[in-house]
Amino acid sequence: MKTLIIGGVAGGASAAARLRRLNENDEIIILERGDYVSFANCGLPYFIGGDITDRNMLTLQTPESFRKRFNIEVRVRNEALRISPDTHIVTVRRLDTGEEYTETYDKLILSPGAEPICPDIKGIDSSHVFTLRNIPDTMKIKGYIEKSKPKKAVVVGGGYIGVEMAENLAKTGLEVSIVELADHLIAPLDADMAADVHRYIRSRGIKLYLGNGVTEIADNKVILQNGAIEADMVIMSVGVRPETSLAKDCGITLNCRGSIIVNSHMQTNLPDIYAVGDAVEVKDYITGSPAFIPLAGPANKQGRIAADNIASIPSEYKGTQGSAVLKLFDMTVATTGLSEKRAAAEGIDYDKTYTYSASHASYYPDATNMSVKVLWDKQTYKLIGAQIVGFDGVDKRMDVLAAAIRFGAKVTDLKELELCYAPPFASAKDPVNMVGFVAENTINSTVKQFFWHDVEKLPRDGSVTLLDVRTKTEISRGIIDGFINIPLDTLRDNLDKLPRDKPVYVHCHSGLRSYIACRILTGNGYDCYNLAGGWRLYETVINDRTVPEYICTECK
Repeated sequence: MKTLIIGGVAGGASAAARLRRLNENDEIIILERGDYVSFANCGLPYFIGGDITDRNMLTLQTPESFRKRFNIEVRVRNEALRISPDTHIVTVRRLDTGEEYTETYDKLILSPGAEPICPDIKGIDSSHVFTLRNIPDTMKIKGYIEKSKPKKAVVVGGGYIGVEMAENLAKTGLEVSIVELADHLIAPLDADMAADVHRYIRSRGIKLYLGNGVTEIADNKVILQNGAIEADMVIMSVGVRPETSLAKDCGITLNCRGSIIVNSHMQTNLPDIYAVGDAVEVKDYITGSPAFIPLAGPANKQGRIAADNIASIPSEYKGTQGSAVLKLFDMTVATTGLSEKRAAAEGIDYDKTYTYSASHASYYPDATNMSVKVLWDKQTYKLIGAQIVGFDGVDKRMDVLAAAIRFGAKVTDLKELELCYAPPFASAKDPVNMVGFVAENTINSTVKQFFWHDVEKLPRDGSVTLLDVRTKTEISRGIIDGFINIPLDTLRDNLDKLPRDKPVYVHCHSGLRSYIACRILTGNGYDCYNLAGGWRLYETVINDRTVPEYICTECK
């Protein structure tokens, strides 16, 4: 059996290695258009920023190592030009010589990946404008910084790669700005959770231009829809699209976005041709809907599954849930499953809650709080999405929540999880357990919630009671208009000040003490509602919406 693989990064390399482990005698050839095979594209920003200092560390395998360890032939700088499915032949060009030749196959795996989107704007082809996809792109960016000594950089696009690039450019000493067309960074986050990210990234000196787009790139500035920014270099990071022209030309079925349509075995519509990685349409694990979720982990799994099926081992890819994590200086941002925006778009009847829990026992030094948002299906109580923004311990909590989603857990199951505890690592009631406790209280009506986006709609005409149970010191830092202050520890002594015939809407800093206040009030005959996420979340979101953009008046 001869298997030809077009594309030798995550999915293709994974498929090749798995095929060899399954069959020692198959002929396996990888065709890679670029200079490198099996490189760590997720590590590229960190080479630019200096966390990774050895370029060789970015290359996980080389053609020589593939040959020695796996007896796999890797041909770099060999571009597949045409696929002839009827004859099982691929036409290839050697980029170094221009020579064309043909290669036969019994099975073919396509792993061409995705390419950066470059909008049609004036100046995008300038020498100081870059995209980041591979090692040569990385070296161009690093070389430009070292030789041209730019002082100000603009990153266009606030997704994962854009934010990582902003951090790493800042680490080189550049003054960095991010321009994002949406109203918040990192699309898988909801805007309320992104508000913490915005506040932190601004505190690290990076300027944000949200809800704004680029219309032109000039020699020393970027022209926006609203204003302009000085810039000596520009990184375009507005997203990627599947690179599937080769597949389209040979008759492989694509969706409207250009992604290759495959079945659960990673097979295309053409016999003996498989496709994996960022070029394929996947199934959203939660909704079952077609999706485009370009991530390295799923690409590697798909490569393995394609190899299994070629080797006659029944194997299925069951969908992508979009688990991802981002390092931003000392902050960690992690997501899995559906955001609130996506759940609403899918028409799911969902509920949500927010918690604010310490990364480990609060009495042990250096504990920091993490903001956690979870969504669940109201009908089944199944967990359908989670977002966490914080510092220490975010990734391991998100891994637990991602696994819970994968195995169909109800949000109330989280309270039952027996997770590792010692003061340096967690609390006896882990943040994941706390999510389960809060969700259960919400589901069984032990507490009723209202949210930050409900606050401004609450009447201030006396028909409801608005209550702040924070301490006097806390309210000196800011208040919500119309709320009276009775600290929690004095609440029982002041019940006579609260009419029992009016609903009471309560908040504290994070939602915990106001929950206790609601239990006190409910026990005394009041109809009580707790502000999920508390004043902290409300204040962060509201103030994020009023932060002025930094616009260079000289550039207008």
